[in-house]
Amino acid sequence: MSYSVGQVAGFAGVTVRTLHHYDDIGLLVPSERSRAGHRRYGDADLDRLQQILFYRELGFPLDEVAALLDDPDADPRAHLRRQHELLTGRIEKLQKMVAAVEHAMEARNMGINLTPEEKFEVFGDFDPDQYQEEVQERWGDTDAYRQSQQRAASYTKEDWQRIQDEADELTRRFVALMEAGEPADSEAAMDAAEDHRQGIARNHYDCGYEMHTCLGEMYVSDERFTRNIDAAKPGLAAYMRDAILANAVRHTA
Repeated sequence: MSYSVGQVAGFAGVTVRTLHHYDDIGLLVPSERSRAGHRRYGDADLDRLQQILFYRELGFPLDEVAALLDDPDADPRAHLRRQHELLTGRIEKLQKMVAAVEHAMEARNMGINLTPEEKFEVFGDFDPDQYQEEVQERWGDTDAYRQSQQRAASYTKEDWQRIQDEADELTRRFVALMEAGEPADSEAAMDAAEDHRQGIARNHYDCGYEMHTCLGEMYVSDERFTRNIDAAKPGLAAYMRDAILANAVRHTA
């Protein structure tokens, strides 16, 4: 039994454009073609796609994924062992990074000195002080919190409006990339992720690539962030997380 590119995209939760790209670079070449020349994927192709998506989830560049999967000395059990090791390593790293993840609450949740009228004008229905008590209780003794508080205390209404406008423009940019079918690890998406990181460092607190990766993970692990981000487009939080991770790999590998 074989499947069309549209069916496989639906199964795997990827775009048709991504599958076309994988075919073009030889990473996932469908084993069959219809009489009309359309791609048809078999069970072995789906198994390979599953492996590709696993390694991509862990941030491996496409060329490294290809090298791993095309290793003539590797067998399915070797891939499973490697995946187990990678997952275990990632879990341990994430456990060590919990404190850093907690530092990354958005600065607009941290003591913004605006009148109620100004807050509404700048942020609309979003209440930037909604989680202030939680933030102070959990992260009040962190360097990131103190740095963010210091910067926030000096910002005027115009500063917050500029920061919010920058955030809104970046959101529109990510949405446009998603709608255009750009993979999260494309140059355009990674460039947007880099601008996102630089905006945090410029406006809120020092944000290196490890910190930025933690923030991206929180976008999908904390339903409050996911709900807020996905309001612009369903799936946006996961897309941003993937772009942030790919960008971090690009700059630190």
